[in-house]
Amino acid sequence: MATATAQSEQLPSASTSHPKGLYVLFTTEMWERFAYYGMRALLALYMGKALMMSKETSSLIYGNYTSLVYLTPLLGGYMADRYWGNRRSILTGGLMMAAGQFALFGSASMYMAGQTAPSSAQMGLFILGLTLMIFGNGFFKPNISSMVGSLYPKGDTRVDAAYTIFYMGINLGAFFSPLVCGTLGDTGNAADFKWGFLAAGIGMLIGSATFELLKNKYVLTPTGAPLGAKPERAVAASPVVPVGTDAPVRAETIAQPAKTGGMSMGVIAIVGVLIYAAIAWFMNYDWIGALVFSSMIVMPMIVLSDASLTGREKEKIYVILILSFFVIFFWGAFEQAGASLTFFADEQTDRNLGSTVVPASYFQSANALFIIAFAPIFAVLWTALGKKGLEPSSPLKMSIGLMLLAISYLVIAFGVKGVDASTKVSMFWLITMYLLQTFGELCLSPIGLALVNKLAPARLASLLMAVWFLATAAGNKLAGVLSGLYPPGPGEFKKAADAGINLPAILNNAGQASADVVTKLKELEIPYQWPTFLGIQINDLYSFFMIFVVLSAASSILLFFIYRRLTRMMDEPVAA
Repeated sequence: MATATAQSEQLPSASTSHPKGLYVLFTTEMWERFAYYGMRALLALYMGKALMMSKETSSLIYGNYTSLVYLTPLLGGYMADRYWGNRRSILTGGLMMAAGQFALFGSASMYMAGQTAPSSAQMGLFILGLTLMIFGNGFFKPNISSMVGSLYPKGDTRVDAAYTIFYMGINLGAFFSPLVCGTLGDTGNAADFKWGFLAAGIGMLIGSATFELLKNKYVLTPTGAPLGAKPERAVAASPVVPVGTDAPVRAETIAQPAKTGGMSMGVIAIVGVLIYAAIAWFMNYDWIGALVFSSMIVMPMIVLSDASLTGREKEKIYVILILSFFVIFFWGAFEQAGASLTFFADEQTDRNLGSTVVPASYFQSANALFIIAFAPIFAVLWTALGKKGLEPSSPLKMSIGLMLLAISYLVIAFGVKGVDASTKVSMFWLITMYLLQTFGELCLSPIGLALVNKLAPARLASLLMAVWFLATAAGNKLAGVLSGLYPPGPGEFKKAADAGINLPAILNNAGQASADVVTKLKELEIPYQWPTFLGIQINDLYSFFMIFVVLSAASSILLFFIYRRLTRMMDEPVAA
């Protein structure tokens, strides 16, 4: 990066204050997260109530959207480092995301009360909006995150605290956005979704304007030069790709490009196409899913093709790759918040609080609130255990995180066990589940980012961080696939009843569905059979939530059995 030389000439600062540029980036990121999480809180509800999509279709689109959000930073980081620079990329991405939110506003504005299907214009604006936000995030996210560390001289002890402050901005935006956008859009009237999307778009414009107006004055290098300006020279071709990460990006990554050897890039490309085609066929030609999952195979091949890697470096890379595999299952369960858990909050959670009905979208603020409250406690906990020589190794922490995730779903599974589909359960179950999931996230997500930054060879740090975030993308795609298994419930029963169809009888084989009835159900996007997973029928919420209990617990146990081996490969002492 252009600032690497300037930074290397600076001595670490003894000051405890932070550059004002940090707070510019903090505010910009806070508003971007406001826009992202505000829209996400309404997305599944909008698809079901205004676009008349089934839960399966909504889940598919949700999984595709959230997974692609973690793929496009590869493109955005590449463009910034080679052509545009951080500043231009952030502005471009911010404006694209704002335009995407306004496209959703336009789509929602076309909703007509009583409509049975969306118009082509309404769907067209919806797809355009998601596309703009996917690519906009790709340009925005990796570049603003990587600028934080560049505000400080190399070796400055304030950098860790700076990223903590920046992370708080992320969670502040994630906390209050569902409350604002949910209040405006999730009113029980599908015609009001547009106001939630409009608020998200305005928030994105505020964030972009904040950055654009203050960047020249405050977003500067330690020497006072503009930070994130257009690169002065082209960077040598290299598979190193900056990605969306809240961890510092090492300057050496650009200065020392990887050397491709062993398997040539041409061979990797051919193998990648074959893998992509095979996965697409296996997934019934889900092209986006195939792209995400094949990338998880091809990217490690690119990393390991570096001929300059030593045996010790490869061993550490294997640790990153193995843990990336487990991360997929964590996010596959955790990211149900915007899909199946939103369905659950909307249909089967008693949201009455006195005389007030809490919007279903509000519950997506729970995780951010718990992060803000408990992240400092976990930081103190790890420090205290470390002083006593009892701090768990990173792989063990991640195993604990997966088990906490499994326990969270076990809690809500027992909360709905034996409960009729027409009965709503206390919001206590959902809130308790989100609390336990937050504990799991604090044991896994920040630990994983630090792990990659620690283990990756400097020249491959960004590429390996790309692999880590590809695992997040794969987890989000898996989340959409699993959410599609959500069993038909009150919403589908009512929709079918309005069409004169007794859906529960058909699902439970108590009545025979005629060809005309099946055709009608298909037109209404109402399933007429219980979903199945690995041959097991999912005929109630208990069996649905148990899927995540089993997957998370199995992943946790498997990781627990190998964590000592992984710890030795990392050169970390094993806790007694």
